[in-house]
Amino acid sequence: MSSVRRPLTVLGASGALALLAACGSGDPLAEPATDDGGATSAGAGEMVVVGSQAYYSNEIVAEIYAQALEDAGYDVERQFQIGQRDVYLQAMEGGEVHVLPEYTGNLLQFYDAETEVRSSEDVAGALPDALPEGLEVLAYSEAQDADSYNVTAEFAETNGITSLADLADYDGEIIVGGNAELESRPYGPQGLADIYGVEVDFLAIGDSGGPLTKDAIRDGTITMGDIYTADPDLASGDFVTLEDPESMILAQNVVPLVDAALADDLAGVLDPVSEALTTEDLIELNARSQGEQLDSATIATDWLTENGLAGS
Repeated sequence: MSSVRRPLTVLGASGALALLAACGSGDPLAEPATDDGGATSAGAGEMVVVGSQAYYSNEIVAEIYAQALEDAGYDVERQFQIGQRDVYLQAMEGGEVHVLPEYTGNLLQFYDAETEVRSSEDVAGALPDALPEGLEVLAYSEAQDADSYNVTAEFAETNGITSLADLADYDGEIIVGGNAELESRPYGPQGLADIYGVEVDFLAIGDSGGPLTKDAIRDGTITMGDIYTADPDLASGDFVTLEDPESMILAQNVVPLVDAALADDLAGVLDPVSEALTTEDLIELNARSQGEQLDSATIATDWLTENGLAGS
């Protein structure tokens, strides 16, 4: 089995991990109210800090959560665009952020890199035992926004490649691009080598499958890039998403990750949101952000209204 090559240099804004203190003003991370036993409690009028990844689509879902909680009577502090998983999970574990949209498979593999589960149901079932004390997940959504490897349509047609398995027979150099954390993910370069026998170089591009990643695929800087499956640009015809016959990439259902002490209170508000959110919704929400250049608050308000969840 071929070994994984050394990473190339970082391209673009791969160092986009924002410190939590830079995400807002005032004192949004003040200690929440506690009951007599010292545990965090919440209800109408209590403060809940809602965070998001440094990813526009995740911010839209976080804004949906935030507005739903405000409609239910909570005071909400937004801490959006915090950074990537190692940064925002530290804030969650420290109690500085109380709610954040997550993706089931990546969250599970962060805490249990050796997991062998793959389906939505199995991943969701394994999550509670994998999470550290103090964190819980609520009901997961049907909506998925999964990592996926993409090449240009021209590359796929010229080389007869439609699957990650096909890459094993490709004679040329393969350069993979994605967020810096992809390099150490189980489905990153090492996973491609172990599962598909594909040796790759890695180029860090820190825009979560955004314009820098797409341009790098188009101009040949990278052979394939990690683009999330709810990105509307994947329907443009420019790219081919390579099939993953070995299910190397786990199911990635959207799920609220919450402070365990608030889970029971917040479930009544956020479970209906998860029940209503579909993958098609995510693609449309993302298209409104990219194509219409609407802000996340407007997009969230419209979605909640259309689904009968505004003002509930």
